[in-house]
Amino acid sequence: MPGIVWRERLRFDRNELAGAFGDIGTDLPLLLAMVGPTGFDLSSVLVLFGLAQIASGVIYGLPMPMQPLKAMAVIVITQQLTGATLLAGGFVMGAVMLVLSLSGALGWLARNIPRPVVRGVQLGLALSLANLALKKYVPADGDWGYALAAAGLAVGLVLRGNRRVPAALVLMALGGLYALTRGLDWAAISGGMGVHLPSFAVPDWSLMGTAAWLLVAPQLPLSISNSVVATEQTLKDLFPERQPPIDARRIGLTYAATNLVLPFFGGIPLCHGCGGLAGHYAMGGRTGGSVVIYGGLYLLVGLVFGGAAAEVMRLFPLPILGVVLLLEALSLGLLARDVAGDRTTFGITLLVALLAAGVPQGYLVGAVVGTLWWLWLRHKGSLPAA
Repeated sequence: MPGIVWRERLRFDRNELAGAFGDIGTDLPLLLAMVGPTGFDLSSVLVLFGLAQIASGVIYGLPMPMQPLKAMAVIVITQQLTGATLLAGGFVMGAVMLVLSLSGALGWLARNIPRPVVRGVQLGLALSLANLALKKYVPADGDWGYALAAAGLAVGLVLRGNRRVPAALVLMALGGLYALTRGLDWAAISGGMGVHLPSFAVPDWSLMGTAAWLLVAPQLPLSISNSVVATEQTLKDLFPERQPPIDARRIGLTYAATNLVLPFFGGIPLCHGCGGLAGHYAMGGRTGGSVVIYGGLYLLVGLVFGGAAAEVMRLFPLPILGVVLLLEALSLGLLARDVAGDRTTFGITLLVALLAAGVPQGYLVGAVVGTLWWLWLRHKGSLPAA
């Protein structure tokens, strides 16, 4: 099935459709969880999120996703911060990333952070995703949820890498069938139909300082290590034929532009991410078509079903999203295999991963500790020059 192709940058076939669901396990629960404390309009959030995905797919021509800023999301959800504070944080984050990109700081970091450290960040994210999947998503529906997850995992492993019968399509069908048997509120869905468009609003400039301290400071280390540096490396891993390669500066600029625009329309702050990239790739995505399809799904639900978007999204049960997360974690973790042959190098990677997944500000702590260890070993002559 050749599908529709536009200059090989945007392909629309069954594999790109399957790849579209590679990051839904992290995105959807965070989007829904953030709407409550912030008071955001879910319809507008979904529309803007969808448009950002589509733009990223068109700009890069690769399965390069946009994701909610995870550290910000966790802080907003746990501390019940206002929507105005989150919008201010997104704007400040965009401004900081713009400065880092234009100054060359992001490029310098990407060139000088050692490969074992980057692999550790990727592996740490894989461990975090697996932990989230196994502790929160898979058990979400009791015994039935475990049974659904077991069936889904079997499907995912058996069909992993199958281009004729993509695993993600079978997983989504399985999840949708399960949701239908558990009952959906069709009256709410039909009653919530109607065109919903985001409205323009100016961020509260007085909250910029508060947002910078509460939201941007915790988010910045994760963004630099995962959203930029590790994403640049993952692009090189998965698409080595891409010339010229996509560098940290370009990634930072699209990251910055997104967050300088979204706050004016009530959109949740977003970033790129190596986990989402690996997830789309693992499920079959090879072009920007996968994230265009993915964004189109959110755009459709937000525009047409905005009043009942949460009910519509029940078609993706948490146990199935947990399976998607596990497969994403597996794909991301396997990228570290190129450092597994040397005990010393792999030791750095493993330490960074454990710190990233296990301590507060772990991505910053892991990157700093791992880099210092690598520099010390190199000074002693225990490592070759990089």
